[in-house]
Amino acid sequence: MEILRVEHLSKIYGKNENQVRALDDVSFSVEKGQFVAIIGPSGSGKSTLLHILGGVDRPTSGKVFLDGQDVFAQNEDQLAIFRRRQVGLIYQFYNLIPVLNVTENITLPVLMDGRKVNEQRLDELLTTLNLHGRETHLPNQLSGGQQQRVSIGRALMNSPAVVLADEPTGNLDSKNSQEIVELLKLSNKQYGQTLIVITHDESIALQADRIITIEDGHIWRDEVIR
Repeated sequence: MEILRVEHLSKIYGKNENQVRALDDVSFSVEKGQFVAIIGPSGSGKSTLLHILGGVDRPTSGKVFLDGQDVFAQNEDQLAIFRRRQVGLIYQFYNLIPVLNVTENITLPVLMDGRKVNEQRLDELLTTLNLHGRETHLPNQLSGGQQQRVSIGRALMNSPAVVLADEPTGNLDSKNSQEIVELLKLSNKQYGQTLIVITHDESIALQADRIITIEDGHIWRDEVIR
């Protein structure tokens, strides 16, 4: 079952002789529950693609459909709600709120929606992410690996249609990196979570179901691994 479809996506920055085409007529689809790695050199357009998929940036042309919804047919208020409910974003530098504790950071998307926290879901995530006993810790009281686990919990809290991770292990040592990859794979298998990961790390990419290689704003290769 298709969860994401990208049609003729282009993104252009600047004008005239300063124009840069970050994405150029990109089209692909992703099945529900698939783990996709997006790789490519710096400046290839992969981060631009991720930000557009997450509704953080708008394309110059083309369309994105997530769970049957035309993402950019929405106004800004609708798009903000869409991002909170349908997309889980994980960044390289965690992007946690420094004055909020572990529980507050994880439940932030729910609280911003004015909805009641699903305590069973929260407890399950704290267990899976090995964060029990640290619920009241602030981000500066956590290791880098623990902070990234909190950001994964925040991304999964709303059971989004898709989780997008931008170099999620880029700021971690090899041991913590593998732990984070295992947690992402667990969310993919345990929750049937659709997962799209941007990475420079070939060992991470090879653990995905599929690898999409982007160069100069184009899809250069699209391989199903398993």
